[in-house]
Amino acid sequence: MIEINAKLVSELRNSTGAGFVDCKNALIEANGNIKEAVIILKKKGVATAVKKLGREANEGIVESYIHGGGRIGVLLELNCETDFVAKNSEFKKLARDICMHIAAVNPLYISRESVPTDVVSNEKEIASVQMAGKPQHAIDKIIEGKLDKWYQQNCLLEQSFVKDQEKTVNDYITAAIAIIGENIRVSRFVRFQIGD
Repeated sequence: MIEINAKLVSELRNSTGAGFVDCKNALIEANGNIKEAVIILKKKGVATAVKKLGREANEGIVESYIHGGGRIGVLLELNCETDFVAKNSEFKKLARDICMHIAAVNPLYISRESVPTDVVSNEKEIASVQMAGKPQHAIDKIIEGKLDKWYQQNCLLEQSFVKDQEKTVNDYITAAIAIIGENIRVSRFVRFQIGD
C-alpha cells in the first residue's frame, strides 16, 4: 500500500477544492492514484450534493450580466443557505456563468415544474396534431418524447450548459453544491433584449 503523505493530499485538494479529510480518504481508497481519487471525490460529492438539495436556501445574490454591447441584459436571483457563501467567489462565479448561459440560450422557464399547465397542454396538442393518423399507443410515446425535448430546449436546468455541452445547467449547479457545501437554487431570472 502506498503512503499517503501531505504533499499528495495537498495536490488533490488544489485540483478539486475538496476538504483535507475527504482528499486523504479518497487517496487511501484509490491506493494513491490521484486520477482515481478525483473520480471517487466526484461520486461522493454528487451524493452529498443530492442530500443538500432539500435544505432551505434563503440567502444569496442578485447577479446582473450585460452582453452584446448593451443589447442583452440578464438579472438572476441565485440562492444559498448562508450569507457567508453568498459572498464567496465560487458562488459569484456560478451566478455569473448562469447569467451568461441565460443571455446566450434564452430559456423560458427555470424547470419543467415551473412551466404553466396551459403551456404544457398547448405543446401536447401541437404534437398530437402533428401525429394525426398514427396508432394511439405510438402517439402517446411520441408526444412524451417531443415534450421532453421541448423541456430540454426551454427549461434552464435541463439545457446543455453553454460552457460545457456535456453537462446540463443542473449538473453544473450540482457540482457547485458538492464543492461549496450548501444547497443552491435558481429562484428567478429575467432576460431583456433590445427589440423583444
